[in-house]
Amino acid sequence: MSFKLNNTLANDAAEISSSLPNKPQVAILFSRLGPYHHARLKAASLHLQVTGIEFSNVDPLYKWDLVAGADGFSRVALFPGVALNELSASRITNRVNEVLSQVRPQVVVIPGWSDRCSLAALLWCVAQGVPAIVMSETTVWDFKRTWLKEVLKRRIVKLYAAGLVGGRSHAEYLAQLGVKPADIFLGYDAVDNDYFATKSAAVRCRSSELRSEHQLPESYFLASARFVEKKNLLQLLQAYALYRAKVAGKPEAEIWDLVLLGDGPLLAAIEKQIVTLHLSEHVFLRGFKQYPELPVYYGLAKVFVHASTTEQWGLVVNEAMASGLPVLVSNRCGCAIDLVQEGVTGYSFDPFNVDQIAGLMARCSTQPAALAAMGQAAQKLISSWGVERFGEGLAQAVEVAMSRPAPKTTALDSMLIKFLLQRNHVE
Repeated sequence: MSFKLNNTLANDAAEISSSLPNKPQVAILFSRLGPYHHARLKAASLHLQVTGIEFSNVDPLYKWDLVAGADGFSRVALFPGVALNELSASRITNRVNEVLSQVRPQVVVIPGWSDRCSLAALLWCVAQGVPAIVMSETTVWDFKRTWLKEVLKRRIVKLYAAGLVGGRSHAEYLAQLGVKPADIFLGYDAVDNDYFATKSAAVRCRSSELRSEHQLPESYFLASARFVEKKNLLQLLQAYALYRAKVAGKPEAEIWDLVLLGDGPLLAAIEKQIVTLHLSEHVFLRGFKQYPELPVYYGLAKVFVHASTTEQWGLVVNEAMASGLPVLVSNRCGCAIDLVQEGVTGYSFDPFNVDQIAGLMARCSTQPAALAAMGQAAQKLISSWGVERFGEGLAQAVEVAMSRPAPKTTALDSMLIKFLLQRNHVE
């Protein structure tokens, strides 16, 4: 099977180029162009001539509907309709070379250093002498580190001219891998704040009608996550059961329900846990929700909970805060250090401490008067972490990348990238 460039790509790029004559031509790669990525590319296009390149529009992890079109940028899919795990390293390398050679970017922006398409793009940059920027949301603690992998990563990361990261913990790790702190910029992990703020406010204006339509309880904690081990949902259910027991003895207290959005391999285990803990009347499983459906659940919730045992960032926390919700966030989430101000925007917790999670849930539901101020503070804080920050941070990284001499490379660097491509190296 062969894949051809979108016939309109060259024309689109030329048209955008002519309208933005002084802006650098940049190719930005993502695994898949979902709603988040589309919003980021649109924001970046205010500063740069952008071609968005998605590896594939098939992703078994995220069931997003296809996001069509482009707004201010051109776009192309490397392998439309084909999952990347079905393709050989040589097929991926050839396709990446074909697309980048036709787009001819001045800078290539690459997600991470382990995905095969990312490695192929970096290999093209090394061969063509084009500066590359790494987008990273990796921390030193999110996976077990070994000295050999760290050595290999340092060798790869030194080939990048600059970095765009999620937050402080990600910047610290990228600096450990060899990128100069002055060449690292924030803004990678961003959502369309205006979308969630506006839509959730509109939902609240119709709260009775929409609550009835979607069969949602009057007061509830909300969690949204893939049903996989690291999201810690079984522990969250234990904490929720303990919370109900803690608050049950306080006659003046209102006991909230729990709404879970998502799907995945742990669905059966979660359903069993709900029955075992006698929570069937209080926990509402609403399945995976597409982007346009999310504001209803955020807009009608009281507090958002994210309990992952490891999480590079946690964009659902951004969404909740943009919707005006206080947040309870695991301290193992990369976003916690930047977004959670204790007692102001919400609270952080140890995801392995069920009693602590239950206690924070009880604190929220027994002190509802404080929640409105916390929600406002959360919305105010996240307002400076929107897609505008992605565009501005990326533009700064591009300026740095284009102003610096190209990283020195050797034949060994190319050999290492090719080796990792064959191994499908991860993390």
